[in-house]
Amino acid sequence: MAGTRLKVLLVSDLEATIGRVSSAVPDWPDIALQTVAESCSAPDGCDGGPPDAVLVDVTGGRTDALRRLAGRWPGAPVIALSGSDDPGFAGDCLSLGAQDILPLTPRGLARLGPVIEQAILRSQAAECAVVAESSGLTPVAGHPEEFRTLFEAAPALIVQIDLDGRLLAVNRQCHSLLGYRPEEVVGRRFQDLGIIAPEDAPTTLRLLAEAVDGRFLHDPFQLRLIHADGHPVEVEAAASGLHCAGRLTGILAVVHDIGARKQAEAERARLQAAIEQSDECVVITDAQGVIQYVNPAFERITGHSREEAIGAKPSVLKSGYHDEAFYCQLWRTITSGRTWHGQFVNRRKDGTLYQEVANISPIRDADGQIASFVAVKRDISQEVALEAQLRQAQKLEAVGELAGGIAHDFNNLLTGIGGYAQIAADQLPPDHPVVGELREISGFVDRAAAMTRQLLAFSRKQTLEPVPLNLDNLIGGVAKMIQRMIGEDIQLEVRGTEGLASVQADRSQIEQVLLNLAVNARDAMAGGGRLIIETANTSLDDEYARAHVGVTPGDYVMIAVSDTGCGMDAATRARIFEPFFTTKPVGRGTGLGLSTAYGIIRQHGGNIWVYSEVGRGTTFRVYLPMVAAQATDLQLKPESGEVPRGNENILLVEDEEAVRALVQRLLTHHGYTVLAADTPEEAMELFRCYYDRIDLLLTDVVMPGMNGKQLYNLLCRELPDLKVLYMSGYTDRAIACHGELDAGIVLLQKPFSPDGLARKVREALDGDRQRQAMSA
Repeated sequence: MAGTRLKVLLVSDLEATIGRVSSAVPDWPDIALQTVAESCSAPDGCDGGPPDAVLVDVTGGRTDALRRLAGRWPGAPVIALSGSDDPGFAGDCLSLGAQDILPLTPRGLARLGPVIEQAILRSQAAECAVVAESSGLTPVAGHPEEFRTLFEAAPALIVQIDLDGRLLAVNRQCHSLLGYRPEEVVGRRFQDLGIIAPEDAPTTLRLLAEAVDGRFLHDPFQLRLIHADGHPVEVEAAASGLHCAGRLTGILAVVHDIGARKQAEAERARLQAAIEQSDECVVITDAQGVIQYVNPAFERITGHSREEAIGAKPSVLKSGYHDEAFYCQLWRTITSGRTWHGQFVNRRKDGTLYQEVANISPIRDADGQIASFVAVKRDISQEVALEAQLRQAQKLEAVGELAGGIAHDFNNLLTGIGGYAQIAADQLPPDHPVVGELREISGFVDRAAAMTRQLLAFSRKQTLEPVPLNLDNLIGGVAKMIQRMIGEDIQLEVRGTEGLASVQADRSQIEQVLLNLAVNARDAMAGGGRLIIETANTSLDDEYARAHVGVTPGDYVMIAVSDTGCGMDAATRARIFEPFFTTKPVGRGTGLGLSTAYGIIRQHGGNIWVYSEVGRGTTFRVYLPMVAAQATDLQLKPESGEVPRGNENILLVEDEEAVRALVQRLLTHHGYTVLAADTPEEAMELFRCYYDRIDLLLTDVVMPGMNGKQLYNLLCRELPDLKVLYMSGYTDRAIACHGELDAGIVLLQKPFSPDGLARKVREALDGDRQRQAMSA
């Protein structure tokens, strides 16, 4: 009934029935619903006027109101609302005057609008047939005045057809609906006019033939008519045979334009499909908060079936995480007509918790009253986990930057402390009592240097010398060392993989990772247990990468280190890779082992993840990118015991005064001539004066204004064969790519010993290398 508000009267005393029907009405904006009690013996109708249709509640076998109201308003069909599926009871209702039976179920109420419209169409067709037959006249010219008024004023197209298919009469709706004036079609056969779409013609003719046979078409049928301008018009028709003096004379059809309704139905179907197929959870409740509808996403996310949810309240999902004040504030918001936005921690049917973000909005009826609520919710558990991973990664990155900076500055101090301690010890007789104390100082320097190396590993600013490795061979080489370290009460199992791919890695650094993980496992198994180290080739796909921050999809070699120890809770797991974080007693560890492992693996372009539960052990999984290169087995060259000397000229550039003075003193002691500068600018001035006599540039990497690489590039323009030795507290990007030294570069890591300095200087001077490729 496009464009017309249908006045529908609901007769019921039951709140449940009234609530269900009221909840269904908002889906049909053309329906204006008014409710009266069954006890009202003579209702006036809707707002004092007759209704267009009457809904009578007959649940529980109550048919008194149906008996009383059937036929009360001619032309207003009565539809029985039944909670029973008994065919016998349905027949009784029809015999008492009900034109249709509508089940009080979600599926039945979803058809509320079409059922009402079809009942009205059938009533109009039947009324027109009665009026036509009572007139005794079928030609338009012979219609009595009252029929003419009804005929022309009808909101639908009314057509009178004789038994040959000739149009005897049409009302003015013919022009508004099809574009034809009545005089253009009256007297012509509708088959000749071509006003029925060809694909619908066979079915339409069959149904009209049934009407000719004297059968009233109980259900209106749908077809497409062709407008005068050629476009199709969606209509719904009800037809009945016309009789005069007991003789069948033709057909009377009532035709309604349902284009708008079809469009609305299509939109409603699209909306329904979108809601049903949405990944977001949709819940609709009545005004009291009782669930009326849930979509499949609700079932998938919560584990509750639709049947379990409908009729319940959303409190079935309560987790206990929120207090009552939280829910009271939510309820106050939506019942005041506003939309609530927020997050829940809810509980699934299996007891697990999940987080979701929700928008809960009120839905108003035609009178502006809140009739129901709709909640659109999205499970954000994975997003929350990813956000936590990202925050942790950012925190570790920030701590790494701080640790790297501290280690760099600390290495300068250790270089001075250790160097001067060794110089002092070398100047004293071996039996001097101070020599032992100076050796103790050197020992503490070595221990502090080891700690700074761990900080540099965590901050990914150490030097790597990667080669293609087979991790099974590497693990086999350190297995005996690991077994001695973990003790006899812990059983070590190594499970290799045939055909394991190679990785590009620094052997000593990966060995350090394995040792650190083994120590962590040992400390978690105070009473003994099993330590399992296994490898595998694996691929990490896009889905895995989306769930793990920092992972790039691709092929990896995996090392899993698992123990049967005490495990960790969530709070411990969240901090396990932080430097200096430890659960061990004071004096039992520095808290740098796992942070070192984390930094090493990240610097190799890999990832390390921990999986653990209290009482169920721990597994660390390390993923390193595969490479196609064949694995190699490099042997370290032992250093000669003799400290090398020389007589070359060295340009020394170091902004740290204590380190600069120490290096100058040590090199002079070994026979070299040293020109010392504290800035790159001063170094350039010295170079201009002595460039033809300088054999080596010994420079710090990180200096204010200009770094060591940039200085070397400038000096090489005038002395292309100049050799260089870099010093650094950590590997800087100025001379290394992702912490890996470029080919031909010699780097002296701080802190260094006097002997280490002498050997590196000799290596840089004597090495048969091509000129370092340091062009910017």
